[in-house]
Amino acid sequence: MAGARIQGLTMPKWGMSMTQGKVVRWLLPEGTLVSLETDVVEIETEKITGAVQSPMAGVLRRHVAPPDHDVPVGGLLAVIADAETSDKEIDTFTEQAAAEVTVEQSDAQTASPESILLGDRRIRYLKRGDGQPTVVLIHGFGGNLNNWLFNQEALAISRTVYAFELPGHGQSSKDVGDGSLGTLVQCFLECFDAIGLTDVYLVGHSLGGAIAVALAHHAPDRVRCCTLIASVGMGTEIDTAFIDGLVQANRRKQLKPQLEKLFADPGQVTRQLVDDLLKFKRLDGVQHALQTIAAQMVADSRQTINVRDQLQQLTMPTLVLWGQEDRIIPASHAQGLPDSIAVKVFPGCGHMVHMEAASEVNRALEEHFK
Repeated sequence: MAGARIQGLTMPKWGMSMTQGKVVRWLLPEGTLVSLETDVVEIETEKITGAVQSPMAGVLRRHVAPPDHDVPVGGLLAVIADAETSDKEIDTFTEQAAAEVTVEQSDAQTASPESILLGDRRIRYLKRGDGQPTVVLIHGFGGNLNNWLFNQEALAISRTVYAFELPGHGQSSKDVGDGSLGTLVQCFLECFDAIGLTDVYLVGHSLGGAIAVALAHHAPDRVRCCTLIASVGMGTEIDTAFIDGLVQANRRKQLKPQLEKLFADPGQVTRQLVDDLLKFKRLDGVQHALQTIAAQMVADSRQTINVRDQLQQLTMPTLVLWGQEDRIIPASHAQGLPDSIAVKVFPGCGHMVHMEAASEVNRALEEHFK
């Protein structure tokens, strides 16, 4: 029928090493009316479990992949279409999608991390998308590019999105200097200069939030808007046992209980997640790098970084997001801010709210960017 629309819901690529995912369960039955970004199906990867959203408004016409079925990246999970689309058209679309899966899979893996050399320090980043505006994602203490698994791809549909790895983290150089907030901010400014980034939309999580505030305060002409997710530097309370555990733990039994604090649902911490972090912590220079940054971030069981005053002086649109069940930094730190700063607290979510409530966080970011 003329004007009918049809689109496939495909297996996303959540992480640079991901090649396939498993269908856990369908969240909606066939025949359900769905909106853009409605959660449709839950999938599981070796690192994490999450929901895949509808790419369009329409009717969930067909479940293509059954539960417990492994689907390659780019493979067809479901078909969304107008009610007027015929079953024959759905059949044809499904057959064509199956034939093209190897092409889709290849396309989904074309974006690879790159690096910038700043003197003797190498900073790794992943670029997605090719539009305007430009969004910069900054992860937190002990994190890496994978912290934005559920966000970067979605945000890059209509814009350019860079996710950077902090010095001392991921595959960036382990030289963190004195580990101070000022040093980390200067590193980002040098990255921006090297790539040619201006008028950026900053999104920072935890320690990355403090970096975003300080960067926006120091160079307001380069930042269009700012979003903080469970940010460091908004108060003094913090679970220092988590920080110490992240730095000192060298065995699974020591590390896993600390990582479980990051989520309202401890089941989000998979064996692969723990193993990956342990592998990272065994790299030369990592222990010293984390210790150096931690010493600048906390002391005497309290936060020593304070960006709250700088935050209240920012003139660009600013959004603060938090998980109500955050066990690392209390959500109460989002209280008492000027009315000009938008605040949204997500119930049933912990410190990694952008992973636990990815759909809602992505929608909040989209609205903020507009």
